[in-house]
Amino acid sequence: MSKDYIEVRGAEEHNLKDLDVRIPRETFTVVTGLSGSGKSSLAFETIYAEGQRRYIESLSAYARNFLGQMDKPQVESVEGLSPAISIDQKNAANNPRSTVGTVTELHDYLRLLYARVGTPHCPECGREVGEQSAQQMVRRILELPEGTRAKIAAPVVRDQKGAFEDLFDELVSEGYSRVEVDGEEFDLAMEKPDLDENYDHTVDVVVDRVKISEKARSRITDSVETALEEADGTLKIIVPDPPAEDEFHLGTEARATGDLAGGGDERLVVEFSEELACTHCGIDFSEIETRSFSFNSPHGACPECEGIGNTKEIDQDLVVEDPSKPIKHVFEPWSYKRSYYRTRLDSVAEHFGVSVSTPFEDLDDDVQRQFLYGTDREVVFERQTRNGTRRKTKRFEGVIPNLERRHVETESKGTREHIEEYMAVTTCPACDGTRLKPQSRSVYVDGTAITEVNRMSIGDSLAHFESLEADLTDRERTIAEEILKEIRARLGFMTEVGLDYLTLDREASTLSGGESQRIRLATQVGSGLVGVLYVLDEPSIGLHQRDNDKLLDTLEGLRDLGNSLLVVEHDEATMRRADNIIDMGPGPGKRGGEVVVQGDFDEVCEAEGSITADYLSGRKDIPVPETRRERDGELTVRGARQHNLKDLEVSLPLGTFTAITGVSGSGKSTLIHDILYKGLAREMNNNTSVDPGDHDAIDGIDQIETVRLIDQSPIGRTPRSNPATYTGVFDYVRELFAETKLSKQRGYEKGRFSFNVKGGRCEECGGQGDVKIEMNFLSDVYVPCEECGGKRYNDETLDVTYKGKTIADVLDMEVDDAYEFFEANSQIRRRLQLLKDVGLGYMTLGQPSTTLSGGEAQRIKLAEELGKRDTGDTLYLLDEPTTGLHKEDERKLIDVLHRLVDNGSTVTVIEHELDLVKNADHVLDLGPEGGEHGGEVVAAGTPEEVAREESSYTGRYLRDMLPAVDIEGPRADKREPAKPTTDD
Repeated sequence: MSKDYIEVRGAEEHNLKDLDVRIPRETFTVVTGLSGSGKSSLAFETIYAEGQRRYIESLSAYARNFLGQMDKPQVESVEGLSPAISIDQKNAANNPRSTVGTVTELHDYLRLLYARVGTPHCPECGREVGEQSAQQMVRRILELPEGTRAKIAAPVVRDQKGAFEDLFDELVSEGYSRVEVDGEEFDLAMEKPDLDENYDHTVDVVVDRVKISEKARSRITDSVETALEEADGTLKIIVPDPPAEDEFHLGTEARATGDLAGGGDERLVVEFSEELACTHCGIDFSEIETRSFSFNSPHGACPECEGIGNTKEIDQDLVVEDPSKPIKHVFEPWSYKRSYYRTRLDSVAEHFGVSVSTPFEDLDDDVQRQFLYGTDREVVFERQTRNGTRRKTKRFEGVIPNLERRHVETESKGTREHIEEYMAVTTCPACDGTRLKPQSRSVYVDGTAITEVNRMSIGDSLAHFESLEADLTDRERTIAEEILKEIRARLGFMTEVGLDYLTLDREASTLSGGESQRIRLATQVGSGLVGVLYVLDEPSIGLHQRDNDKLLDTLEGLRDLGNSLLVVEHDEATMRRADNIIDMGPGPGKRGGEVVVQGDFDEVCEAEGSITADYLSGRKDIPVPETRRERDGELTVRGARQHNLKDLEVSLPLGTFTAITGVSGSGKSTLIHDILYKGLAREMNNNTSVDPGDHDAIDGIDQIETVRLIDQSPIGRTPRSNPATYTGVFDYVRELFAETKLSKQRGYEKGRFSFNVKGGRCEECGGQGDVKIEMNFLSDVYVPCEECGGKRYNDETLDVTYKGKTIADVLDMEVDDAYEFFEANSQIRRRLQLLKDVGLGYMTLGQPSTTLSGGEAQRIKLAEELGKRDTGDTLYLLDEPTTGLHKEDERKLIDVLHRLVDNGSTVTVIEHELDLVKNADHVLDLGPEGGEHGGEVVAAGTPEEVAREESSYTGRYLRDMLPAVDIEGPRADKREPAKPTTDD
């Protein structure tokens, strides 16, 4: 075996059939084939998994104890492996604190830049913050009311881990006897604090305890100078019993409760620094550090939203959903049937001289305000008791303040969830969604705050930092040179993979799978590693054809560094640029798992017996429809302004097949997901928990009966989920078994045949079929359950048969076989037919969802949605349904979508795949670019009409897909670069 190859022998993972394959190292290799043919099983579950397992096994037993164990793939041997890195389509992060900036580490470099060369300004007056002398501090301290007792302390430790025993000994030797540790005072002569070294602590040395007076100026000055010297230019003034706030002005005070300060009463802590203070406003600043710009740290996070950027508040529109209702019924969270609410509404109504039957909208605006937010004057409340009528006079709290208070105070989860139904997520008013506290937002580099940079798109940010260095001073340029180099490099990598439209403050959880994958790819390019095996899962997903070349250039750059690339992909452009193609098949599922052909693009095209080769060579294709459907009414979205949409008015034709296209970030998902779907869900289903994007109205809702969204969310994360359970087929199968003669004799009901509940399942394996054997430091082993032999059910349940088959036999059937077996049951056959129609006839009904490929999972979800009964006036919204599909599978999907439209429904699809776009009746192309340069309608009409629009990038690529269209103008760049030679 040559060291120039990765050689796999005897691979049998999932459907692989004792597979042997040699993959050239330091090349760009594409693994393609029908969905379910074994691509991911080879690339991820065999090659990558073996690489990871070997790495973990190379570590010490102690380290492996913390990492967990990886199962050994079912393969005889894998030779020539490099360290492997997987870049898949999983979301970058689900943490709301994660942003594009944090997951790419760009924010870390920005924090370093602003901490080292940033100039702090006062957040109130905007003046540059300067140094503060000891004498200025003394004058400020003497502004406290005379007689106030205060401690002058030196903060020698601030939020650091340790026990600090040596520090306390040193302080005693220097003559200090009192310290405050985490707000609690200790006398070092009596006892030393016993601190847990694993937690952060703050230690303040009490230099002096004084009573504020002009006579004590000299003593205060000496103590201030001593504290500044002890704590490197900082000091704290601690006032245990502070005077009222209106008696003095000392700048930015920190009033802490007992929990924070270590005592039971409120106290005042003011920190001074020789470095930073606004003498005009009297505001003192803490030292500018990198953590000052982290919204994940209390030193930088906005105190109102704690660094999240938004808050949940009671929404008046949700509380008063229908203003035409009478007062007693208008407040949705308050039931007039409950005496507490009835008493208050009756009393407030009487106070204003109106009836509780008066429509809320008929009240004066001021009266409405007082009902909602509390009365200006006291109200007489009457309550009937056994002893008569009791009267109490007080101000009415208001419906909204009442809900806010109860949401905070209640210990009932049910009450809290009920109140949250009337809350909406709003941008934090304190930080305007920037997540940082005022001091951090007021540090500038060349006049720009870090929050302004975070709100820039990656493309604009790159332009900003490319011109920044020229505007810095010589000192700043020297400090920032290396930081700026790293920032520009990372921004450049992000631009190269087509993500220049994203903003740095975009939440990572809102990114698509393809965007998340390209972010990780850009991060890996920036690492500059050599000799690594990168395994990628369809990186072209969600990427417009215009941006695909940028991605492929990046992949080739990784290869040229000396890395090996193994890419699971269906995209033709990617295969044209690859050095080596492995076509898996010849069919899906059990009929796959073999290498049909391997070679470069031309060699694959010439191969016989390969469906991939048939499509690449043009021997097979997806035809263009002979006619386009005419619209049967329309839905019109007016004034769409969410994110980058520019006050759009868009009409979607009903009774047709519509494709929404445009470059990445042009506004497609915002229009369809955030505005159209959520707007329809709220209006049609009265779903107040859905918050649509900003728009004026949606016209034509009365022309459709229901709306269904089929997005890219997963169908299940556990082995208990499978195609039968997800599509509802298993419910009908269990009903058939419950109707058999033996089941009725024994009293078995439908639940007896579920492997998820006790009764009929095998309790030894809990209905899993397999039992996990923990092997301590070796990989865990899964073996068939000895009790049931992997059948999931106990013997009594397996006694019941339907047409000679047990319930376990049915779960092991392929969809095609099950379709014939249940020919007499229309409910089951209809659902199985849909699975067959989307190309899943080879799949077993009980296949665990965790073993499904991305294309299989997406099509199961589509089949489940299509299995729901509809009257024909249904609007289906699909988000890139061709994800993970081979051309042959895509053809089947297009046939299903056409059939839906022929039955009277409307199908609207967000899509980049041109074979599907050319099949649409209507195309709406957004752009012209991504991010803030998008959000407009570039072209609308039939595919032929869009293809004639010169300003449409989608149109240029469609021209090559519609040969009958005679168009003059630029066409798409279909470059086919020369293959690298051995000399290269």
